[in-house]
Amino acid sequence: MPKYALPIAGRIILQIGRDRRTLALIIAAPVVVMTLIGLSFPDQSQLNYIAPALLAAIAFFFSFLITGVSFMRERSQGSLERLMASPVSRLDIVLGYLFGLFVFALLQTLIIFFFTIYAFGVTYRGDLWQILIFQLVIIVGSVNLGIFTSTFARNEFQVIQFIPVIILPQVFLGGILWPVEQMPRYLQYLSDVLPLTYAVKGLRDIMLNGKGLVDVGMDFSVLVGFTILTTILASLSLRRNAG
Repeated sequence: MPKYALPIAGRIILQIGRDRRTLALIIAAPVVVMTLIGLSFPDQSQLNYIAPALLAAIAFFFSFLITGVSFMRERSQGSLERLMASPVSRLDIVLGYLFGLFVFALLQTLIIFFFTIYAFGVTYRGDLWQILIFQLVIIVGSVNLGIFTSTFARNEFQVIQFIPVIILPQVFLGGILWPVEQMPRYLQYLSDVLPLTYAVKGLRDIMLNGKGLVDVGMDFSVLVGFTILTTILASLSLRRNAG
């Protein structure tokens, strides 16, 4: 592991941890969102079916959002520019921000998952630890995607504008609202290259059908590959004049 990644991660964790308002929003936002979604389903069986897709999509969305905005704030405050002017490698920076922001993305994901399961009585058949590992891969890929896309933004507003461009198409084409097989053929081809498609399919197989990580190996492998790809892209997208 690059030797400067953990110190960078530690600084990110301490910085966000000292901001009580941000911490409160990190905890409260997923609870509010999942409460509204859960109450909107009058039938428990419908909620049980849609829950895996919602867990994948909401975790992906929040991880992307918190990463993009936080990374952009680092750039606007000059912290990233100072790092880029130091001997620290780009991989150090990407992994440092990944580890630091991952802590808060993981916190939100755990809140989303356990609140949904216990507050609304959502049932699942797969092993809990395998569900959580699958979720971890989802959010790591989303954090990397947030870092990568935020390098092309100049302010927080532009980061937010990436949501309808990157997140919403995956919500509509990833099999969350309706089966991918019912879409026109050309949209199915597009769905095949979206990471959320594999996140939804894999998590549904584990939670609804009781499958394990080995059984969803294809979906899991695609998400791992997506994580590696976004790590590389994020490292390459950083420039010595970042900020």
